Amino acid sequence: MKKTLIVATCVALSTLSIPAYADDDAAIVTGTGGAVTGAIVGGPVGAVIGGALGMIAGASLNPPPKEVVTYIEERPAPAHTYTVKEKIVVGNTLPSDVVLEAVPENEAYAYTVINDRRVIVQRDNRAIVKIIE
Repeated sequence: MKKTLIVATCVALSTLSIPAYADDDAAIVTGTGGAVTGAIVGGPVGAVIGGALGMIAGASLNPPPKEVVTYIEERPAPAHTYTVKEKIVVGNTLPSDVVLEAVPENEAYAYTVINDRRVIVQRDNRAIVKIIE
């Protein structure tokens, strides 16, 4: 009975939070990632809880303003570029050995090039907030 109540509560809470973040790509991506991770660790209940926690984490990412995106799109490729086999997704953090290029107009953001795509990150936590295709 207790498990049923917990599962029902988690499902209800997660469905209520989806519309609030429906326009936030980061929340949806990290919500999906959280659900997958939760399912691996804790089965169906873990998927619900992981999805909800992932959406909360995604909602804390600040998407860059249009001026930052335009600045980065117009710049030549930086001297340091990287190629990795892993999939690069919004919400992941970059290791400290990845060299980031500053955005002079907005000190909250920086960028680099990974797998021939420009990746915008929050400077304070190195979390990926946008990938320019």
